[in-house]
Amino acid sequence: MPAQASAADTVAGPSVVVGTYPDYTMAQQAVDHLSDNKFPVQRTQIVGTDLRLVETVLGRLTTGRAAVAGAASGAWFGLFIGLLFGLFSDSGWFGVIVTTVLVGAIWGAVFGAIAHAATGGRRDFTSRSSLQAAQYAVLADAEVADEARHLLVSLNWRASGAE
Repeated sequence: MPAQASAADTVAGPSVVVGTYPDYTMAQQAVDHLSDNKFPVQRTQIVGTDLRLVETVLGRLTTGRAAVAGAASGAWFGLFIGLLFGLFSDSGWFGVIVTTVLVGAIWGAVFGAIAHAATGGRRDFTSRSSLQAAQYAVLADAEVADEARHLLVSLNWRASGAE
């Protein structure tokens, strides 16, 4: 059963920035430091600001590559269907799986090639999109913000090598 949150554990009121960091890992380390020092971390948030969408181009997309990608996804779908058929088959389940994988791969390749050809040359590349933030802010409820700032100053003091 999930734990029930008490009234003291819930976020109460406005949040204020207690630290800003250039990357997510450093913001995580800050919240981890707060947790290590018994700070009520359920009253904090990590917020990425100045978001931007970055699309990384991975390569050229040809009809052949589209067919190969379609064959791969069709083979996976064929494997799934073959496993379902194999569950209810009395004998020869391995043959059923092999057949459905092959048929799925063939149809996937055909549909992949047709879908790519139908684009008429638009978007002839593959890419991966990601959201990136320029900086990350650690926020805490206003009631506990001073305590969080004090703990984060001690973390930065220690990280700087000061004694």
